[in-house]
Amino acid sequence: MNILYIGDIMADPGIAVVEKLLPQIKRDRQIDVVIAQAENVSEGKGLLPGDFLRLKMMGVDMCTGGNHSFAREDIFPQLNDPAQPVIRPANYPVGTPGRGYKYVDTPKGKVLVISLLGKIVGKDADKPMDNPLHVIDAILAEQADTPRAATVVNYHGDFSSEKKIIGHYLDGRVTALIGDHWHVQTNDADVLPKGTAHITDVGMCGSLDSSLGVTYESLIPRWQTGHPTRNILETKGRMQFNALVIDADESTGLARSAEAIRIVY
Repeated sequence: MNILYIGDIMADPGIAVVEKLLPQIKRDRQIDVVIAQAENVSEGKGLLPGDFLRLKMMGVDMCTGGNHSFAREDIFPQLNDPAQPVIRPANYPVGTPGRGYKYVDTPKGKVLVISLLGKIVGKDADKPMDNPLHVIDAILAEQADTPRAATVVNYHGDFSSEKKIIGHYLDGRVTALIGDHWHVQTNDADVLPKGTAHITDVGMCGSLDSSLGVTYESLIPRWQTGHPTRNILETKGRMQFNALVIDADESTGLARSAEAIRIVY
C-alpha cells in the first residue's frame, strides 16, 4: 500500500498547488490513499465545508487536524460524523466537538488515521490538553481487534523533541508518525528500527517566498515596532508542495520505506 501524507495546505495558494500536482503524483506513485493536513485550508485558519468538499473532489481521502481545527464552526457537523473524512486532535478534553480518529476505506484495506496535538507555543499554550501518550495508547487498545491495513498518526506540535520521542514511543505499533505544524520540511524521513515511518515535520503546500504562507511585508513591521499587524497571505512568487510517501506492508501494518517529496515551481 502506498500512502501519501500532504503537509499543511495553506489557504488558496496551497489548494491550487495540491489541485495542480496531486493527480500526477497519484498516478506516478500509484498512491492508494491520500491524507492531508487541513487545519489551515480556509484563508489560512480552519476548514470550511466548501473547501473540505473541494479537497475531497481533488482526491484527498482524509483530512487531519491541529490547533486551528475549531476556527470554523461550520465544519463541526463533519467533525462529529464518523462517515466524514475529517478529524481533530484526539487529545482535546472529553466534550470537545469532533472525533480524533476515523477510518478510511481503500482497495487494500481500512486505514486508521489519528490526530494528536503537542504543546503548542503561543496563544494555545495554556489550553487544557490530555497527555498524547495516554490518549494514543487508549485508542490503539480500543481498536486492537479492528482489522486494518495501516495506522497513520499525525502529531501537530512545535517541539522537535516531542515529535522524535513519540515516533520512537510508537515504533512498531503504527505505520507512520508524521510531524506537522512548522510548515518547514525537515530532512529526516526514515523508517524507525521496528518499522514505523517517521518525519519530524512534513512541511506545507502553498507560498514558498513568504513566512509560512504570510507576506514578509505584513510581518516585519510587527517585529520592528512591536505593534500588531494583520497577517496577509502571500499569493505570488514560487509555490511549494511538501509531502511524505509511505510504502506500507498491509499484512503487517508496518512501513517498508518513507520518502519525503518537495516540489517547487
